[in-house]
Amino acid sequence: MTKADKDYYAILGVGEKADGAAIKKAYRRLAKKYHPDANPGDPRAAERFKEVGEANGVLSDPRKRKKYDQMRKLGAFGFGGPRTGPRPEATGSSGFSFEDIGGLGGFSEIFSSIFDRGRRNQPPKPSGPRKGEHVECVVEVPFITAARGGRVPVTVPINEECATCLGSGGAPGTGWNKCGECKGSGSVSFGQGGFAVNRPCPACMGRGEKPGKLCGACSGSGKVHQNRKIQVTVPAGVQEDSRVRLTGQGERGQKGGAPGDLIITFRVKPHRFFRREGSDINVTVPINLAQATLGSRIRVGTIWGKKVVLRIPAGTQPGTRLRIAGQGITRDGRTGDQYVEIRVEIPESLSEDQETRIREFAAAAGMKW
Repeated sequence: MTKADKDYYAILGVGEKADGAAIKKAYRRLAKKYHPDANPGDPRAAERFKEVGEANGVLSDPRKRKKYDQMRKLGAFGFGGPRTGPRPEATGSSGFSFEDIGGLGGFSEIFSSIFDRGRRNQPPKPSGPRKGEHVECVVEVPFITAARGGRVPVTVPINEECATCLGSGGAPGTGWNKCGECKGSGSVSFGQGGFAVNRPCPACMGRGEKPGKLCGACSGSGKVHQNRKIQVTVPAGVQEDSRVRLTGQGERGQKGGAPGDLIITFRVKPHRFFRREGSDINVTVPINLAQATLGSRIRVGTIWGKKVVLRIPAGTQPGTRLRIAGQGITRDGRTGDQYVEIRVEIPESLSEDQETRIREFAAAAGMKW
């Protein structure tokens, strides 16, 4: 019986209206029953197991199932018997026409789209140029650099193709033999939940061959570990956990392939004076009791490296916030402000003369203590 003659619903023992859960349940039950491990040496069970997997591969995929059902409607699988009368679209008896599958191509194309599952699941053998791996690293940036922008040195740990063996893993001039573990296929089968899955062979790293003598520079891995030092541009206003991608700064490709990318995540170091809130900068400045009471002028530093004279109004209360316009972070064409929170420092101890004067002031002001 060819694939085109098989009734996948009958193979799984489900009806044509069965939903995905019913199909999955039926497949698991039959796969367990006919699995070769449960029926050693039974070719009929092995064939049945193969049919069950084939049926599940079609009916569990909505796209493949739709095409399969359309072909069954046309009688292409022979389930409805030979068609000797007019085509369905001429009689309208079936409510379905060949035009309904426009864009699906001929029968051979439909069959190939349904039954190509096995071929796609085979792991490709490494051949030809391959792009290098991406490299990710975390970079700590000083607060001022993150706010104003700049450049920071970064050491990137990467694996480079071994220059001695050109990535082959074999010593120069050595012979190559078929890998005994995978028999030259480059992949091996592993059991997983009663089913077999293919993985690159760990003995030959998917090459299918092993060198007679390993490369001494890389111990046969084909790669050497190096630290690459580069200068990274930090965008102005960069925030914590921001990421940038540097194209072509990752690991080198193999066999002439393009290099991978370097993906950097920024960590911003805290500052002892400045704090950030969006595009604004917050600082806390201490003043004494006389300055808060009588008013004063103080000089306040900014992230741009200059001092700004700030007027403290008379009677300023602790926790008051004063704004210095345009001294924040510039982002997306807008510059934030700097906010100064006032902290009034109270002396912890007074001289006898100072205490006397404070008491006189309190009495004159009508204060009670």
